[in-house]
Amino acid sequence: MGLKNSRAGNYPEWYQNVITEAGMAENSSSPGCMVIKPWGYGMWERIRDVFDEKIKETDHENCYFPMFIPLSFFQKEAEHVDGFAKEMAVVTHSRLAMKDGKLAPEGKLEEPLIVRPTSEAIIADSFSKWVKSYRDLPVLVNQWANVVRWEMRPRLFLRTREFLWQEGHTAHASAQEAEEETKRMLEAYRDLCENTLAMPVLMGRKPEHEKFPGAVDTYCVEAMMQDGKALQAGTSHFLGQNFAKSANISFVNKNNESEFAYTTSWGVSTRLIGGVIMTHADDEGMVVPPKIAPYQVVIVPVVKKPEDYDAVMAYINKFMAEIKAKTPFGEKIRIKLDKRDKSSVDKFWEWTRKGAPIICEIGMRDAESNKVMVKERIKLGTPEGKQIVDVNEFSATIAERLENIQKAMFNKAKDRLLQNIRTDITTPEAFKQYFEQSNVWIEDGKQGKVAFVRGKWSGDANSEELLKAMKITIRCIPFDQSGTEGTCLLTGKPATMDVIYARSY
Repeated sequence: MGLKNSRAGNYPEWYQNVITEAGMAENSSSPGCMVIKPWGYGMWERIRDVFDEKIKETDHENCYFPMFIPLSFFQKEAEHVDGFAKEMAVVTHSRLAMKDGKLAPEGKLEEPLIVRPTSEAIIADSFSKWVKSYRDLPVLVNQWANVVRWEMRPRLFLRTREFLWQEGHTAHASAQEAEEETKRMLEAYRDLCENTLAMPVLMGRKPEHEKFPGAVDTYCVEAMMQDGKALQAGTSHFLGQNFAKSANISFVNKNNESEFAYTTSWGVSTRLIGGVIMTHADDEGMVVPPKIAPYQVVIVPVVKKPEDYDAVMAYINKFMAEIKAKTPFGEKIRIKLDKRDKSSVDKFWEWTRKGAPIICEIGMRDAESNKVMVKERIKLGTPEGKQIVDVNEFSATIAERLENIQKAMFNKAKDRLLQNIRTDITTPEAFKQYFEQSNVWIEDGKQGKVAFVRGKWSGDANSEELLKAMKITIRCIPFDQSGTEGTCLLTGKPATMDVIYARSY
């Protein structure tokens, strides 16, 4: 009952198959955009709810800013504009009118409007109105919004012309406070990825050529996918005074002197769902971490005789009432009773494709013996994957089961990451030979053909061109530097800086 394409056979096609068969999303008739279907959007809702709580715990408040931004706002910050210019969608007219039987744009705008690719420019304008004194600082806000970037090669969840995200923006009285904020929210992203998505990440700083346009420093969390490629899972930017100067976010400090504020921005998007797919899904379909599963337990009635229906449903309702009160992860269990007019076999495989953590099949025999058939998604195909359990035992252990599934998914992905960071490549020749190989699926955490290399970098100005020629990137400069001397894997020159090299999405 496997997918049409396997990870080992055709990884890109496998990724698309997972999304299609799990009913997570589909390509829209609007070119380059996607429709996020209920199962996929349910995951985003869970990510949003968990992280929104974290945002508010760190004293940030939610608000909303316009998606249309005057072009002149971007022109104030030249580096920022240059970084996004090719991806910007532009509104030039205010309306449509019928001409010769066809709709045509009319009412040319005096100033074009950019459809939000990111909100630093428009939020900086508001900050300039809100901040007058050091007593107005810090300003800590966040918005959940959609974003438009004109991607040329769209891919569901990973790169689409419109996507959903959160973007935090803050203003501070000192550089130190702003940098602390930048790193605090990076840690919040690490926590989200690892403890909610069961997706282990590496933390570090981006090299100069990979920084967010207009930033002084960009920090990131990087995840390893099952084919050994890297996925940037979240970024946090220390913007210094760059945007404050362009938007005049100035304040009178404690010494009664005027100075510019220091700002930050940070964000994650629906790209995280693509990361969850490529971290956890298998050749049968999606596998969803319990913390973000729209439904953690799915109940499939098995009614072979019409006269058994009422008895089976009465037993199921009693069963549901008993487990609804359980609180894995400190919250009530999310349960789905699938009463659709389909065969139980078809429903089981549909929920398997979707990756529901636990599927319970309950029929008349179970009702008579006070049992339940339990199938754990991560154990599919193993002797432990299908168990007939006493209903009282299941009720007593359901929270533990879900928590153990979450831990097992993280540990499996963590093993994959740790086993596939090469540290034994120390010469440019060996480095080049390594990345001349093709990426392959990494089976059960074992070492794959091509994944991450942790090695030295001299920081040469021509590094970007060398990396492009090899079709790899420097993912980050890890915080845990070794301080040892070695050879730059790009140039062969002496170097002390440790970086993570990888192919990436």
